[in-house]
Amino acid sequence: MVASVSLGVGSLVWVEDQDEAWIDGEVVSVNGEDIKIHCTSGKTVVAKSSNVYPKDAEAPPCGVDDMTKLAYLHEPGVLHNLKTRYDINEIYTYTGNILIAVNPFQKLPHLYDSHMMAQYKGAAFGELSPHPFAVADAAYRLMINEGISQAILVSGESGAGKTESTKLLMRYLAYMGGRAVAEGRTVEQQVLQEIQKYKLGDMRTFHYLNQTNCYELDGVDDCKEYIATRKAMDTVGISSEEQDAIFRVIAAILHLGNIEFAKGKEMDSSTPKDEKSWFHLRTAAELFMCDVKALEDSLCKRVIVTRDETITKWLDPEAAVASRDALAKIVYSRLFDWLVDKINNSIGQDPNSKCLIGVLDIYGFESFKTNSFEQFCINLTNEKLQQHFNQHVFKMEQEEYTKEEIDWSYIEFIDNQDVLDLIEKKPGGIIALLDEACMFPRSTHETFAQKLYQTFKNHKRFSKPKLSRSDFTLSHYAGDVTYQTEFFLDKNKDYVIAEHQALLNASNCSFVSSLFPMSNEETSKQSKFSSIGSRFKQQLQALLETLSATEPHYIRCVKPNNLLKPAIFENHNVLQQLRCGGVMEAIRISCAGYPTKRPFDEFVDRFSILAPEVLDGSTDEVTACKRLLEKVGLEGYQIGKSKVFLRAGQMAELDARRTEVLGRSASIIQRKIRSYIAQKSFTLLRRSAIHIQSVCRGELTRKVYEGMRREASCLRIQRDLRMHLARKAYKEFCSSAISIQTGMRGMAARNELRFRRQTSAAIVIQSHCRKFLALSEYRKLKKAAITTQCAWRARVARRELRKLKTAARETGALQAAKNKLEKQVEELTWRLQLEKRMRADIEEAKTQENEKLQSALQDLQLQFKETKGMLMKEREAAEKAVKQIPIIQEVPVIDHELMDKLNAENEKLKSLVSSLEKKIDETEKKYEETSKLSEERLKQAVEAESKFIKLKSAMQMLEEKISDMESENKILRHQTLVTPAKGVLEHPSTLATNESQNIFPPKSYETPDGKPRRPPTDRQHEDVDTLMDCVMKDVGFSQGKPVAAFTIYKCLLYWKSFEAERTSVFDRLINMIGSAIENQESNDHMAYWLSNTSTLLFLLQRSLRPAGSTPVRKPQPPTSLFERMTMGFRSSPSTVNFAAAAAALETVRQVEAKYPALLFKQQLTAYVEKIYGIIRDNSKKELGSLLALCIQAPRTSKGSVLRSGRSFGKDSSTNHWQGIIECLNSLLSTLKENFVPPILVQKIFSQIFSYINVQLFNSLLLRRECCTFSNGEYVKAGLAELELWCAQAKEEYAGSAWDELKHIRQAVGFLVIHQKYRISYDEITNDLCPILSVQQLYRICTLYWDDNYNTRSVSPDVISSMRVLMTEDSNNAVSNSFLLDDNSSIPFSIDDLSDTLQVKEFSAVKPVTELLENPAFQFLHE
Repeated sequence: MVASVSLGVGSLVWVEDQDEAWIDGEVVSVNGEDIKIHCTSGKTVVAKSSNVYPKDAEAPPCGVDDMTKLAYLHEPGVLHNLKTRYDINEIYTYTGNILIAVNPFQKLPHLYDSHMMAQYKGAAFGELSPHPFAVADAAYRLMINEGISQAILVSGESGAGKTESTKLLMRYLAYMGGRAVAEGRTVEQQVLQEIQKYKLGDMRTFHYLNQTNCYELDGVDDCKEYIATRKAMDTVGISSEEQDAIFRVIAAILHLGNIEFAKGKEMDSSTPKDEKSWFHLRTAAELFMCDVKALEDSLCKRVIVTRDETITKWLDPEAAVASRDALAKIVYSRLFDWLVDKINNSIGQDPNSKCLIGVLDIYGFESFKTNSFEQFCINLTNEKLQQHFNQHVFKMEQEEYTKEEIDWSYIEFIDNQDVLDLIEKKPGGIIALLDEACMFPRSTHETFAQKLYQTFKNHKRFSKPKLSRSDFTLSHYAGDVTYQTEFFLDKNKDYVIAEHQALLNASNCSFVSSLFPMSNEETSKQSKFSSIGSRFKQQLQALLETLSATEPHYIRCVKPNNLLKPAIFENHNVLQQLRCGGVMEAIRISCAGYPTKRPFDEFVDRFSILAPEVLDGSTDEVTACKRLLEKVGLEGYQIGKSKVFLRAGQMAELDARRTEVLGRSASIIQRKIRSYIAQKSFTLLRRSAIHIQSVCRGELTRKVYEGMRREASCLRIQRDLRMHLARKAYKEFCSSAISIQTGMRGMAARNELRFRRQTSAAIVIQSHCRKFLALSEYRKLKKAAITTQCAWRARVARRELRKLKTAARETGALQAAKNKLEKQVEELTWRLQLEKRMRADIEEAKTQENEKLQSALQDLQLQFKETKGMLMKEREAAEKAVKQIPIIQEVPVIDHELMDKLNAENEKLKSLVSSLEKKIDETEKKYEETSKLSEERLKQAVEAESKFIKLKSAMQMLEEKISDMESENKILRHQTLVTPAKGVLEHPSTLATNESQNIFPPKSYETPDGKPRRPPTDRQHEDVDTLMDCVMKDVGFSQGKPVAAFTIYKCLLYWKSFEAERTSVFDRLINMIGSAIENQESNDHMAYWLSNTSTLLFLLQRSLRPAGSTPVRKPQPPTSLFERMTMGFRSSPSTVNFAAAAAALETVRQVEAKYPALLFKQQLTAYVEKIYGIIRDNSKKELGSLLALCIQAPRTSKGSVLRSGRSFGKDSSTNHWQGIIECLNSLLSTLKENFVPPILVQKIFSQIFSYINVQLFNSLLLRRECCTFSNGEYVKAGLAELELWCAQAKEEYAGSAWDELKHIRQAVGFLVIHQKYRISYDEITNDLCPILSVQQLYRICTLYWDDNYNTRSVSPDVISSMRVLMTEDSNNAVSNSFLLDDNSSIPFSIDDLSDTLQVKEFSAVKPVTELLENPAFQFLHE
């Protein structure tokens, strides 16, 4: 399949292995054509280069979902990819448009539930993970869109899962067609009764059921399957009587198989062997409703009709067994044909239909130790289908080449037409020779075999085994098969034994007799020969003609092991099935052309390393690919519109060159690393040597230093000793010299002392003389100066005395002011104490007294400031006077007593002023504390009052709601009995047929003289018309509330329509709303009506009270002290504004509602929910296309950004998330502009975010290309935009919308975590992804791959733990469903809406301006 390529040392390859079919390894050495390979199993083998295939080292660890994406499309690559995917429970894989299904032998309900069908509905083929639903959807879309009939061919050997795949296809097509799938339920008792009814027991006791020794399958409940079969029969229209007859026939067949025969009394005769055989014979006759003796004779005897007489012949036991089996086969065959016809008729296929979808479930190619006529026919069918398959694959291959506009020539592929001619050609084919042999009574299988040997002895596809006389071997496309001809002639004869026909035709069971109708030809003749082979060939030809007129789709089912157990993948077994299923032939056809097809960006990513210079100055990927291929010198390739097409072996050659380049680069890196390591080692060694040298040198130096130190110590000791001796001699000599000097110096000092005493006495005498002369002069001058100073100071003192007298008079005024302030302080203190005593009883007086105190305090403060100012002025005047007085303080002429007295009085005044200031401060503090305490107590009282009022009102509302509900239910039940609601809804116009019935309740109108007059009904109808015409327009909003809803409510309240027993105004309003919302495309229009209908519903909810319900009770008068206090607080300015509340209650007041009003409320509720759903669904539809682009990041690659800084492809930086943000902003703006209640806005965005979560998360689990690291970063950035939007929208409108994204947030958070292989299972489930189920985590972990850094997913131990948990929960369909379901329910109730709105908000709302000018609507002014 792949041309041989040159492989170098280190290349990864596949080599054949006896045990594992193919095993991977690494090339160790190359010696010409011989390659030495070290396998991953540990052994080393030598193989020829032609028998070795390259392995893709960059293949994803979890395989690829489409094997055409494999870099090397060959047998070991395909086998390894299937095994890798099977290990992670990915049982479906594409090969182009061919689906390969590997039987898991376990239940995987999460792959086939309704959520999964919804995901594949309308999805492009290949967009999601491989699945039979994708094949069925592709066929359905082609049939609908192009009007071409489709065929789905499901093939595989027994146990491969063909029937299950076919059922899945039929289930999906039924889902697309709108037919519900009935689900069975377990009824053990019913099954046991059926077993007893048909006298059945253990299946192991029946000969026709115990041939394989396989009686039970894991996960398959026979009781459920039986009940499901019964329900399926009911669905297709099989009556209970027919079902009973069907199971009677099947039970009779089982009993027939247990009849054994022994030799009879006569020669060559037979009879039932024992009592057990007689029991089964009688039971079969009872179930067939025929005579026991007749059944025995039909099995043990044969009637031969001649011209003259009728001869009865006995059959020996072997012939009787053959007759028994023939009867069982013909009955089962007729029953099967009846069921097929019944089901086809029930399906109701339109005979005039131009197109259809056919599902073909057929055995795959068979090759056993013993191959008989059945295998011959099956293999003929597979040869025919393989020819059709090869032509289809060839056609698809050529169509792709044409689509990519590449040059191509006709590709040769092996055609099996010669084998088909050998088998079915007339007149010399094998089937023709078999029919000829069956026509001759004396022909045997040996004569037939000899005829074949003579006819086909020179045919290359036919051969004769050496050690056999009757066997022959055919060379089929899947391999050689040897057939044994012993039973060819008997099995080719298709005739009904006359005795069997007559027996069952005479049955008392009409169903059994209808299976064997008696024709004239059959009554006149005995058994007639008919060739099964010829009929089979004709049916096969008709099938091929039908398939040729359709567009085929292929599903190849594979049985991974013969043990029929999960998690076992036998390579040899699977490989043989792939060969027999034609998959390898399809790959061979692909390899004959251009097996490797790579998109430009991937090709440049992978091979740009071969010639990096081609990226310089390139403008696009196509040019880069062309330059790259020209640079490497490759020939025979083709450049398509979107891909590079390479011949077989060219990919391996490019990879070999790439490996060589990478090897050289690795060598350079290794050289650099080794150089660095050697340099580092040398540096370390050198540093160590230097360190050792320094240590040694230090030790030597220390020893030398120690010797030098000892020597220096000896010298110092000698020096000190010599110094001590010299000093001692010196001290003795010095002491003698000092004694001599002391005597000499003492004598000189005494002489000097005597001279100084004499000099000092002379100086003292001189000083006393001079002092006396100077003192006399000084006393004269002093006396004159004192006389002058006394005169001046007397004058100044008299002036100062006058000023002090003036100051004393002013001090008396200050004393009077002080006394006044003290009295005022005492009065203020008394008043405060009085205020404390009277605060609880006189609240109003307290406020006035506070004002008086504040004014008095201000006066005191002013007086204090004035006094303080006067003191400051006196101080300044005194300071100025002191400064002006000369500093002459020697003469005490001032009255010191008066000054001391004045100073003392001033000090007293100062102390009084300071004490007064302290008292004033203390008084202010006490006042503030008292004010705060009173305010806190007032607040507590007000809060207690409000809580008390709220509790009372809540209790009253609950009582009213209960009574309203009871009364409403009573009224509705009563009205339903009297006038059913159905009639009211279907014929609303009948409510207004009588002229005397109007939209108003009965009311008596009187003239001034007291006589009654008729009500103006015509005028009232005109008013209703005017109202309808007005509110149909967009009349806007007032005070944030819809004007139309408020106007309608006011009119209905004034007209007393809520209290009317019969009225048509509500029907007209409902019809008006229905017609107004016919345009469901505009969210702006729908938001306007959602605001109006929800507001009107709120007003009705608050106003309507069913007739007979308990009225609102008036509050009881206050009895306790606390209640009286709270009643007093209500009149204070800080309490609730009861005037506004009263106005609101006047605007919205309760009325007793009759049945029409209650019915109108229910209909209005339905419209609110409908409009809400329309807005939500419109937004989901708008977001759907954007979400499909947001789940996968725009592809960028190494080759997509050139060195020149320009991008290869289109601009991929478009932020699709911005489109979602704009969509959400537009919706929020629309809802705000129309004043939709915030609770509805919150619910809308919560469900929209839930839809975003479901779509993103499901796409993540279904598309492997989305489970990447880079895609996780891209989606995480988009989720951050949504989080920012929620923060900007605020909780009032966003609500809990952000919490709805918990699944995708946790999944994306897991994708962007580094080193996942270090994370344990408990950390994933408890910390990272607690909300995700085991199935969801397993899906993400197995699909994950890192397209940037090639990091690994979680460890195999974690995967194993998840697989074990999934196996334990495999029977629970709910736990196995890993897809999320979008919730489309209505998430709010009327009470939720009522709790978010307040009646007082409508007190200032104004009705429609147009109606205010109408005289008939003057009541709206009130």
